[in-house]
Amino acid sequence: MNPEPVAYDVAVVGGGSAGLAAAVTAARLGARTILLERYGFLGGMGTASLVHTFCGLYLQGEVGNPVLANSGFAEEMARRMIAATGLGPIRMGRVEVLPQHPVEFVNIADELVANEPHLTVRFHSEVVSVKRENSLWSFGLAGRGGSEFLNAKALVDASGDAVVADFLECETEMTHAPRLQRPAYVFGIQGVVGFDDAMRLRIAGTVVEGIRCGQLSKATLGLSFRASGRAGEIFGTIDLTGGEDTANYDPLDAACLGQLELSGRRIASDAIRYLKENADHWSHAYVSHWPVRAGVRESRRWMGEYVLTGDDIRQSRRFEDEIALAAWPMEFRENAKGPKLKFPMDQKPAGIPLRCLKPKGMDGIFVAGRCISADHEAHASIRVMGTCFATGEAAGKAAAGFAKNDASKF
Repeated sequence: MNPEPVAYDVAVVGGGSAGLAAAVTAARLGARTILLERYGFLGGMGTASLVHTFCGLYLQGEVGNPVLANSGFAEEMARRMIAATGLGPIRMGRVEVLPQHPVEFVNIADELVANEPHLTVRFHSEVVSVKRENSLWSFGLAGRGGSEFLNAKALVDASGDAVVADFLECETEMTHAPRLQRPAYVFGIQGVVGFDDAMRLRIAGTVVEGIRCGQLSKATLGLSFRASGRAGEIFGTIDLTGGEDTANYDPLDAACLGQLELSGRRIASDAIRYLKENADHWSHAYVSHWPVRAGVRESRRWMGEYVLTGDDIRQSRRFEDEIALAAWPMEFRENAKGPKLKFPMDQKPAGIPLRCLKPKGMDGIFVAGRCISADHEAHASIRVMGTCFATGEAAGKAAAGFAKNDASKF
């Protein structure tokens, strides 16, 4: 006889920046919470994909005096990361970002979840089914040891790819492939002597020369470098095209993702080999670590009670039910030629309404992170980690409120 499935108040699918915020928040509110993560650590894009800045934490236009856009969990993460790295916010063009280190992100996440007695974390667990059974959500998990079923009163989909919507055959949206934000491939480098901004600019010229003389592929144009904040360590970032057939780029397809990662490693290896031979101070350079996966910027999104739009961001629109501010400009990376930023007309943030976190016609499910209800343009603003902390916190509050029948929270 099969044992009765374990029941939780809240289940959070995905342990990235949004899922971490949702799970910790729900647990702090006394909800018995389980956080489900397919890798062996938390942090999502900020750890598995080595994305090394928190964007969206700060209001725009505050030159030399960065002001946090969202309090609560986002503010806590900023404080913890600054303490861990010793690095404060830096200005990049017209925006402020906070450098973060993936190793420290993992350490911070481990500490956060370890301190919550109401929170259970299940690593190496892939959600493979979701269905409604009476008043509970039943979800199936698969791992190397087999499969099991668990129940929860409320669910938070922080998967980044709206996987729960797919299982429930709910309405979703994904931008047509040629316009999808292109993925990033970030890798670690050691052995470079004296890396600084001046060297970074010289290296860009060296890479262009390598492409001109045919020793590097044109795809290397999407490569940039940045110091990690640790002695002798650099991060390289490649903006990928999405594959040879860009019209059919599919961030949900395993074969497509696998080819992207093969391409990323090949471009990176060729570039480091070329720079070792042709750039000053790079003769001892080597790739020190690869990401667990390529960084997907955009994929499938839920359709919620409200769809946040690019016009909302441009107009800095505010809402009575807003739960966070979208402080990052719309950052378009629809090709591998670098970002194109579009700012609100008056530099003020737009609100994100709770309705974007509530799927249409569904009770007891809330959405967080980059799969909240938004169009392609608004998504280019809300997908960053600073904003994901804030939407994750809001989803965690709403899910805990639903589990406790506290309608004021959801």
